[in-house]
Amino acid sequence: MMRGLKKLADHLTTDFLGGPKPWKLAWVINFQKGATLVFLGLLMWWYENTSTAAWVYLALHGSYGLVWLLKDAHFPDPGWQNKVTIGGGLVAFFGVLFWYWVIGWLLISQPQTPIYPLPGPIWLALCISLCVLGCVIMIAADAQKFYTLKYRKGLISEGIYRRVRHPNYLGEIMIYGSFGLLAWHWLAAVILVAVWLLVFAPNMVAKEQSLSRYPEWQDYKKRSGWLLPFL
Repeated sequence: MMRGLKKLADHLTTDFLGGPKPWKLAWVINFQKGATLVFLGLLMWWYENTSTAAWVYLALHGSYGLVWLLKDAHFPDPGWQNKVTIGGGLVAFFGVLFWYWVIGWLLISQPQTPIYPLPGPIWLALCISLCVLGCVIMIAADAQKFYTLKYRKGLISEGIYRRVRHPNYLGEIMIYGSFGLLAWHWLAAVILVAVWLLVFAPNMVAKEQSLSRYPEWQDYKKRSGWLLPFL
């Protein structure tokens, strides 16, 4: 099932509707990441929402977009460098990336700050901590992967990959999880779970199938976890 989802996603975001392939998938992703700060600022202006929660969300999600651009400029993911059709780029944007903006809209468009399970300052502190830790894990994982494979091909089983096989996805889940917790809306949960199950999970399964060709894979798999150590 996961393999089928991966093939479908690759087709929809690469070859959908056919025709010329004028842009890289990275350009579509970078546009969404880089425009997030402006988009959220416009939402705050339009809805006249200057609450603390809105400002914190703007800072976290907007800054994450800038962090992504810095990452892509210095150690880009080779998987995003493929050229895609116009239809494929639109599917990638409106089928996945656009929905991340919806999470911010869910928070900022509301006249009142959501009622969080914990006192507001504590909840905001938890969300900020989760986002910062997620950014560090994601950046460290992508940087290690890029520079290791640049000079030595093969299985990466040391550093931040020592106990977790997919630390980059773990970081992304923590980052967007913090955005969802800030919005505290059922639709945000649906969006995130859908992306994690339909996009992240198939990609991780495909990666493990590819890595299984290395002789040391089985030993590495036994001593590491999928997203958390020993899990």
